[in-house]
Amino acid sequence: MKIAVCDDSREDRSGLRALLEACGQDFEIREYGSGEELYADIGYVRECGIVFLDINMKGMDGLETARQIKAECPKVHIVLVTAYVNYALDGYKVKASRFLLKDDLEQTLQECMDDILREILQEERVVEFGFVEGDVRLKVDDIIYIETSKHKNVFYTKEQTFSIYKKMDELEEDLKGMGFVRIHQSFLINMRYIGKLGSYVMVLTTGKEISVPKSRYPEVKRQYTLFKGAE
Repeated sequence: MKIAVCDDSREDRSGLRALLEACGQDFEIREYGSGEELYADIGYVRECGIVFLDINMKGMDGLETARQIKAECPKVHIVLVTAYVNYALDGYKVKASRFLLKDDLEQTLQECMDDILREILQEERVVEFGFVEGDVRLKVDDIIYIETSKHKNVFYTKEQTFSIYKKMDELEEDLKGMGFVRIHQSFLINMRYIGKLGSYVMVLTTGKEISVPKSRYPEVKRQYTLFKGAE
């Protein structure tokens, strides 16, 4: 994940970088000495998951930099870092994800990173499974359906398939609340890919047709209607 660190103190930038690198994650970190310098590299900022901003900087301060970045990159997580606790309220005004005190970074940064990374995964709707092919992270929106085949369950995605030795009941629980519907024992369908549902037949946008048992049809239709209404 890409991270930007912006602080007009070289010492503070280096200290924060060292703490981030100690988190044990594979981060790409760029440092900036001013808000103007950071904003001038907005192309990189758009690719960032997190931007750390010192509030007290000469010229464009951290709050103004945060406002401009949020206007261009609303999904980026901004963490305001300062030596002064009285700026906390201003952090909410610029929709900062977190507010950290410089003196407390060694104690608070790890928890902050854990929370934000968890939020990013939820926002991106990414799941990770131990497939036969190895551990793979998948975007939920890329999973079309899951089908039982012999003793395995097969994930059909836009690009390829993955097999897993995990029960369908467990997979259904793992993907609960993410837009999937169980139409019978052998199929778990991503409702984003349902093109048509009627006469006990479901037609996916890929053209695949799947029969829906009469006993399950009312519940499947109810869930799909709720899903479409929530989009």
